[in-house]
This record gives sequence, structure tokens and C-alpha cells, in this order.
Amino acid sequence: MADHNYLEKKNFRALLEQDHMDRSQDALHVIDTFLDTEAHVTVDELQQLLRARGYDLDREFVSRCMARMVRMGFAHETEFDQQPVRYEHRHLGRHHDHLICTKCGEITEFSDRELERLQLEIATRHGFYMLQHKMEIYGLCSRCLEKREPLMPLTMAKPGEGLVIKEIVGGRMGRSRLASMGLRPGDRVEVITNHGHGRIILGHDCTRLAIGRGVAQKILVSSVDKQTADSVCNED
Repeated sequence: MADHNYLEKKNFRALLEQDHMDRSQDALHVIDTFLDTEAHVTVDELQQLLRARGYDLDREFVSRCMARMVRMGFAHETEFDQQPVRYEHRHLGRHHDHLICTKCGEITEFSDRELERLQLEIATRHGFYMLQHKMEIYGLCSRCLEKREPLMPLTMAKPGEGLVIKEIVGGRMGRSRLASMGLRPGDRVEVITNHGHGRIILGHDCTRLAIGRGVAQKILVSSVDKQTADSVCNED
């Protein structure tokens, strides 16, 4: 990887000389720092890494450098769901996809030859010539799963989660109201939307239900494998 980064820096330096870019030495500090991290970094995070090396470069300049790296093919600019724009290395001839934790924001790269082959096969089957593609899988990383309580209020659930209603706390009227909507302990539901405010939209028995946050706070749930939840809907 070190040899590869050296060649990348050499290539970038040559392109900078062709463009006669101002502050070329500062730009080289940016690419050195960027290539030395394997993280998916924001402009602010990259600026902090530069400062740790003794380079106090203004944010606008760092942002311009990263935009230039994207145009020259040295970096990818990616905006994951509900996260700021991030930059990662663009290694020629290599492709990878991402697992994104919706709780802590951790991004894990993975590659799978069989998955790549299958995607190409599907495109060919449809008479489609694939130029580029990406896959982003959102969920919870193993560390965040370990930290979760066995039971949690529905308000803490993430979109896409399959859940089992374990308990409904509160008075009889509240439980009766939910029962009238078809929600009872033991039922399986899927969170369709939960923006952290306003109503939560649930999928239940292949229908959609809107639940107020006050009520959702009183519904205690636990996670269930989403494929199992999907199979229940598909059987109906």
C-alpha cells in the first residue's frame, strides 16, 4: 500500500505541474495526509489531520483540493444517508461496497467477487450495459448491537428494523387503542420511517400505521431478523 501511495503522490504531483496550480506544495500536503489515512474523511476531519502534522490550511483550500482530487480520479466523493460528504481513496481497478452503521456512523468496506459477478449477470440479463455501481447497506454494527438493551421503546428503533412488540406500558385505554389498530404484544412490525420527531410509520400485516411519539414511547420492542419479518408478510 505504501508503494501504491507513493505512485499516487507522484502521479498527482505531475498533474499539478501541468495545471500550474497555486500553492502546489500545500496541495501535496493535503494529498499526502489524505492518502495516509484509510478512513472515509470529511473536509473538517482532514483539516484536523493536517493540523496534527503542523499544516494550518484553511478549510476552503482543503475543500478545493479534495474537489480537484475527485476530478482527477484520486478520490471518491460520497454522501451516505444522514452523514456529511466524505472522501475515500479511489484505487484504479478496484471496487468495494459499504456497510454503514446508522447509530455510530462507522463505515466498513467490503468486496465480494460473487456479488460483483451476480450484478453483472443481472445487468446483462436485462440488456443493460453497466458503467458503474455502488452498494450501501445500512444497519447496526456489532458493537452497537452489543450495547443495545434487550428491550427498547419504539422511538429508538431505526428505519428498516424488524421488531417484535414485547410489552405495552401505560393504562388500559392506551392498550385498547393500540389493539384497535391491530397492535398487540407478540406482533411483528417493521419501522418504515422514524426521523427523530413527528410520527413513526410502521409496517404491520402489510399495511402502514402512523404512531405518535408519545404512544411509541410506551411500546417496548426487541429486534427480530428482518428476513423472518418479510417472510411473514409474504405468506399472507
